[in-house]
Amino acid sequence: MADNKYMQNPGCKEAVCVDAGRVYDSCSDKDCLEDLRVFFTERDQMVIDHAVSIRAKKACVLSTYIDVEALPFNRGYYSCDLTFYFRITFEVYGGHGAGCCTVDGVAVFQKKVILFGSEGSVKVFSSEFCPDHHDRQEMPTRNMPRCTVQIAEPVILAARLAEKCNCTYQCDCCASCIPSSICECFGGCFADCETEKVVLVSLGIFTIVQLIRNVQMLMPVYDFCMPSKECCSPNTENPCDVFKKMCFPVDEFFPPKGDDSCGC
Repeated sequence: MADNKYMQNPGCKEAVCVDAGRVYDSCSDKDCLEDLRVFFTERDQMVIDHAVSIRAKKACVLSTYIDVEALPFNRGYYSCDLTFYFRITFEVYGGHGAGCCTVDGVAVFQKKVILFGSEGSVKVFSSEFCPDHHDRQEMPTRNMPRCTVQIAEPVILAARLAEKCNCTYQCDCCASCIPSSICECFGGCFADCETEKVVLVSLGIFTIVQLIRNVQMLMPVYDFCMPSKECCSPNTENPCDVFKKMCFPVDEFFPPKGDDSCGC
């Protein structure tokens, strides 16, 4: 019946079964992460301890660790524990005629969401082809949905220095909890104890979290995907001729006026 239904569509040649990831549930969120502690290596922490002021220059998502567990009290739903690691670059000013230097640190934020991922109780086996050898059998995997996280580059909202003994900040982990793979990106372990000052940063992040399962779906097929674009050869024209074809950058000399309808 399904084949006949698809074959009635104009241009449809056949109906084929494909194995693809289906999004069972998803959510989007906007989080304001206020006063996250930034961890530095021991060498950079010495610079922070003697700093007079700082300025955050750039922030990026270094990595995200994801753990998915089934909820025992609500079948078909899963808890997605997300741990974000942010790499943040600061300009540090020492005062008393000292110059400005740049240091990198890491901030950690943990988030939990609950999404529907349906149920499944089978074990999944697969093989990998090896030429001139026996096919290697992959270890069986749980029939669990996989969680994917999309996150935009964080927005730096504020950054400040604070005395460690007098500050209140959000920190769900310590320096020793940061994985070794993250430490390797900074060339050493992070200082936690016996620091005179700490750096607190506030970030704004936008995220989309999805729970995906691989399922078999019947899809209509219209034709093979033959590229319609021709491959272009390298440009061999004279560079000056190429430059003459470029439009004059008016906006660079006369910046366009902003949209008055947009507020702050």
